[in-house]
This record gives sequence, structure tokens and C-alpha cells, in this order.
Amino acid sequence: MAVSDEQIGFVRDLFRGLPSVTTRKMFGGLGIYSDGTIFAVIGPGETLLLKARGQLAEDLSAEGCEQWSYEGKSGKQSRMPYWTLPDSALDDPDEACAWARRSLVEVN
Repeated sequence: MAVSDEQIGFVRDLFRGLPSVTTRKMFGGLGIYSDGTIFAVIGPGETLLLKARGQLAEDLSAEGCEQWSYEGKSGKQSRMPYWTLPDSALDDPDEACAWARRSLVEVN
């Protein structure tokens, strides 16, 4: 997967309410930063994923969001601290930024 300029433009627009949003291509995906702190990625399947642990992860789960997991070489399931955003946040920069602000405060 190669991240497109269109995808980069989408995340910059979606998170335009956050300070100093930058992106960095990495491992076939995209790291998304605010003031130099990573808070989201575009990961496998070109999915936008928000960094979340603890209460934020619980709240995202309650919204029906899914945690990034994958099967390792040994066949063991591994989970990453990244979650999908609620579908409504993908069309609403204010909502997306509210979730992202929580990630920046609670996780980083």
C-alpha cells in the first residue's frame, strides 16, 4: 500500500482544527502528528486509526470502533494501541478533532 496525496490531503483537512498537523510516510502507511506527537496512523487496508488506551479505548469500543490487530508469524494474535474512528467522525472534522485531542492528552 502506498499512501496517496489524496489521503494525506484528507487527514490534513479532517484534523485541520489541531495545531501543526504533519504527516510522515512509514512502513507503507502514514503517521499523523500534532505538534510533533503521533496521534493517528493510516494503517493496513488504508484505515485511519487513532492511538488510544485506557478510557479512550473503552469509549471507542463502546462506539463500535475496532482495535487494530494482526496475526504474527507464530500465529499469535497481536493488538496495537490504535482504533478506528466512529464513522460519523470521518465526515465531521470537529468530532474527529475532539477524539484526536483526547488521544493527545490521554495517551501521549
